[in-house]
Amino acid sequence: MDGQNSGSICSRPHGTGTHGRKEEKKIPDRVTLKKEIGLLSACTIIIGNIIGSGIFISPKGVLEHSGSVGVALVVWVLGGCIAALGSLCYAELGVTIPKSGGDYSYVTEIFGGLTGFLLLWSAVLIMYPTTLAVIALTFSSYILQPVFPNCVPPYMATRMLSATCLLLLTWVNCSSVRMATRIQDVFTVGKLMALGLIIVVGLVQIFNGNYEALTPQVAFSLERTPSVGQIALAFLQASFAFSGWNFLNYVTEEVVEPRRNLPRAIYISIPLVTFVYTLTNIAYFSSMSPEELLSSNAVAVTFGEKLLGMFSVIMPISVALSTFGGINGYLFTSSRLCFSGAREGHLPSLLAMIHYKKCTPIPALLVCCTATIIILCIGETHNLINYVSFINYLSYGVTIAGLLYYRWKKPNLYRPIKVNLLVPVCYLMFWAVLLGFSLYSEPVVCGVGLVIMLTGVPVYFLGVHWKEKPKCIYNFIERATHVGQRLCFVVFPQLDPIELTLFQSWELCLIFEPLRL
Repeated sequence: MDGQNSGSICSRPHGTGTHGRKEEKKIPDRVTLKKEIGLLSACTIIIGNIIGSGIFISPKGVLEHSGSVGVALVVWVLGGCIAALGSLCYAELGVTIPKSGGDYSYVTEIFGGLTGFLLLWSAVLIMYPTTLAVIALTFSSYILQPVFPNCVPPYMATRMLSATCLLLLTWVNCSSVRMATRIQDVFTVGKLMALGLIIVVGLVQIFNGNYEALTPQVAFSLERTPSVGQIALAFLQASFAFSGWNFLNYVTEEVVEPRRNLPRAIYISIPLVTFVYTLTNIAYFSSMSPEELLSSNAVAVTFGEKLLGMFSVIMPISVALSTFGGINGYLFTSSRLCFSGAREGHLPSLLAMIHYKKCTPIPALLVCCTATIIILCIGETHNLINYVSFINYLSYGVTIAGLLYYRWKKPNLYRPIKVNLLVPVCYLMFWAVLLGFSLYSEPVVCGVGLVIMLTGVPVYFLGVHWKEKPKCIYNFIERATHVGQRLCFVVFPQLDPIELTLFQSWELCLIFEPLRL
């Protein structure tokens, strides 16, 4: 990015001499989000967000709806291809509109405030808290599986462990951007190693001749012929496993050289994940019958118990590490969505503030953590996945339709990347068919998703569009904001050194008025 957002937070010292050197350590030139995400971290953010819990729980849903092993594998491959088409479109949007916030920022820029707010509302209210809750529940289930080998882990134990994990990673993300990205790097490597173990064991099984279930005549034998609606639901289950392919777009302003590294990271990550997912499912089916897979509550654990013997404990640990990294990645990126929404005036201004020293969006992180813990207490995993997948696909389609509209609206705008027109058109055709049959097959699930999104309309007009609110409301918001600032030590980004010095004085903090530049 160009202009005053570019570069590190500490670009030059304030003052000279010994005193100046001390001030350089204490007071940055400007309080702003740091550009600390290079190409490697960008790839691990995409891979780490995609490979969370999905590949360990979605195979059951995909197989259940597709009706056969062969059709299920086709769904997984096509799911990766669709994610690749979508990611190409997002690469163009990401370098054309270089703002953090992903779908929300692009739709707000292209279609205006109401449409952007509806995406933001559904994402903050259900989409990302629910996804985080599903990943956290998967983490706790796999951690507790060896402790309760012959039964489902207790409800309260899984919820308590999930909440503990969320609180720990929220603290990490509040403490340091660098620490959060390093955790993402390490655990992404760990989850690829876990999937690598599954793939290697599966390939050994295939080389030993255990591939009868994968032969075409067996793989495509249908006990029941799935309807088009059921195939659409299988794609929705697979799309949950691929969700996260657009998450680097949520932190564009923290990426080093985003116009170069954003598309590169997408081009590297999506094909790699599709390849790994397909081989993982082949490994599952080389060792487990469809009946075994459908009856398993933890597919990878069942796989390990069947093939790894005394070393089967490796699988739940590996999956837990994978989901731990997924929780970290989702917290990191979803908090930036809250940050971007507040910066546009669509959420309380406190959520647009960052810690005056650590430069982390602490209020936004706390909101994401709290919403997820609330979601943890309600809902069943597979139902939650259907809700999330439908809203996810709806937001993807609206965003990519925005790409076409933006091309028509601003044809002369400089676009460092410009994908072939067939890419967004093919994606939207698939998107329309998928959502149409999903509405037909699961009208209640899809209807609830639409209702949740549309509840944002009155909220938008009352909270955002209505400018002449009573003074008492503004006074309450101002007091609440000041209390939040004092508790979290946060300020609006891009304060200059004089304003920052004022904020660092506790006495003056009590009368501090937030300033926008």
